Amino acid sequence: MGYTIRVKVNGRDYENDVEPRLLLVYYLREILSLTGTHIGCETSICGACTVLLDGEAVKSCTLLAVQAAGSEVTTIEGLAPDGTLHTMQEGFWEEHGLQCGFCTPGMIMAACQLLKRNANPSEEQIRHGLDGNLCRCTGYQHIVNAVEHAARKLRESKVASASG
Repeated sequence: MGYTIRVKVNGRDYENDVEPRLLLVYYLREILSLTGTHIGCETSICGACTVLLDGEAVKSCTLLAVQAAGSEVTTIEGLAPDGTLHTMQEGFWEEHGLQCGFCTPGMIMAACQLLKRNANPSEEQIRHGLDGNLCRCTGYQHIVNAVEHAARKLRESKVASASG
């Protein structure tokens, strides 16, 4: 027996019948074909599956799809709907914040929430904000640099908007 859920994902409305035990990560990947959200540990440790649920970073491997009903979900694909890199994605590109790329979508989504809460985080605050996301390749310094880059760009664009 399934449940019908309505959810907005990356600005688009969806209505689907889902099994009550279907995890949000599988709903996104298998039903909506949004494969940018990665499946890592399936225990909430690695953070590769991080998405924004109503603006809050969540690990989609620990939520049921039915729990997202009526909510708005943003995945990595939703950050650049027009094909132009989001400021955070640009930061990861410019500062070499990725190697294999497996953790990158989750890192970027967590970092977006971090900058939403704190536009000018210290290195320590960035490291703390990304604490629930694991990377096996980079050693994290380039990831921290990427978040600092994005924060700087976002602050500069706000200053330019305010003065223009």
